[in-house]
Amino acid sequence: MMTLDVVNAQNEKVGAVDVRDEVFGVRVNADLMWESVVHLNAKERRGTQMAKNRALVSGSGKKPWRQKGTGRARVGSIRNPLWRHGGTVFAPQPRSYDYALPKKVGLGALRSALAAKVRDGALVVVDELKAAEIKTKHAVALLDRLGVAGKAVLVDVAVDEKLLRSVGNMTGVSLVASARLTARDVIDAHKVVATKSAIERLQEALA
Repeated sequence: MMTLDVVNAQNEKVGAVDVRDEVFGVRVNADLMWESVVHLNAKERRGTQMAKNRALVSGSGKKPWRQKGTGRARVGSIRNPLWRHGGTVFAPQPRSYDYALPKKVGLGALRSALAAKVRDGALVVVDELKAAEIKTKHAVALLDRLGVAGKAVLVDVAVDEKLLRSVGNMTGVSLVASARLTARDVIDAHKVVATKSAIERLQEALA
C-alpha cells in the first residue's frame, strides 16, 4: 500500500490517499500499453478513402468485339483495369479499422500507464478540479501553481464544464472523466492531475 499526498489549488498539502500496489505499483508492461494505443488509433481512423473498381466505373458492359477472328487481343469489357478509364484493381473502399480488444488488455494498459507516472513522480493528486469562471488564464495559473508544464491530462469523476471550457484553448491540456480515461491519455501527457475521488474511482475499477 502506497500513500500519495493530496494538495489544494494553492499546491498546499491538505491530506493523503492510500493506493493499492496492485493498481499503482504494478510492473510497467510496455506491450500492453502499445496494444492499447494501437487499438485506439485504429478505432479513430476515418477509413474514408475510396477508388472505383471495374464494377463502379462508368461504361458499357458489352463485349467490344468478338472473341476470335479480329486479330486483336481478346477483351471482355471496356471497364477492364488494363484499359484507360478502367476500374482499379483491389480498389480501397470505405471501412472501419476498429477491432475487438480484450477488456483486460485495456485495463492492464491503464494500470501500467498510471504506475509509470507514479514511479516518475508525474502524478499530482488534488482535492478538487473546479473553475469559478470560464477563463483560460485562471486555468493556466492553476497548472502553474501545481508545477504542471507542457502536456497534461486532468482527471475527475465528473467533468466541471467551466474548467473544461477554460482548458479548451490550451495546447496539450485535456480534461477527462475517470470512467473514460485511457492508457493513451496517460502516456501522451507529461503530468497527470487527478482528484482524490478520481483516484479512488480508478482504484475500484482497476483492482
